[in-house]
Amino acid sequence: MHPRPLSARRALKVLVVLGLAGTLAAREKAQETAAKEAPPPLAIEAVRIEPSAPAADTLCQLRVVVRNAAERPVSALDFGVALGGTQLKVYDQQLFLENLAPGATTEIRLYNFWTTETGRPAPADGKLRVTVTLRAAQWVAITTEDDGTEVWTLGEPVPGLPVEKELVVPLSK
Repeated sequence: MHPRPLSARRALKVLVVLGLAGTLAAREKAQETAAKEAPPPLAIEAVRIEPSAPAADTLCQLRVVVRNAAERPVSALDFGVALGGTQLKVYDQQLFLENLAPGATTEIRLYNFWTTETGRPAPADGKLRVTVTLRAAQWVAITTEDDGTEVWTLGEPVPGLPVEKELVVPLSK
C-alpha cells in the first residue's frame, strides 16, 4: 500500500500544525527560562542586630527586613540563622506567622542571641558572621468572616526559596 499524496491544502494544514507545535514548544521553553532567571518574589533586604557593635557575651536583638515583590500576601516563614557557620537550633521547629503584604517591605523580629556561648566562642578574627536564610514560606489568603473574625488560609509554597543574607559584625573589645 502506497501512502496517499498530500494535497496542497492538507500539506498546508500539516505545516501549520507543525509550526504551531514548534512555536508552543519555543514559548514554553522561553517561559521556563524566564522563570529560572526571574528573581524570587521574596528577598531579604537587610539583617539588623542591636547593639550594632557588640562585645563577647552580649545579648543581641535580631531583626530581618523582607521584601514581598509578589501580588499576593505571604506567611508561614521558615527561617534559619547561623552565627559563624553554626546553625541555631531554635529555628529548626519554628514558623513565623507574619503577614508579608504584597509589594511591601516588612521588618520581622527574630529570636535574641548571645554573641558567644559554650561551644561557640568568639571568632578569632573578631568578626561575627550572622547569616539569615528564608528557607520556605507559603502564600496566604486572608479573609474576614461576618462576625469580624480574621481567617488565614495557607496555600502553596512560595517559589524561588531559599534566599539568604549575611551580616558581618565587628565585635568590640
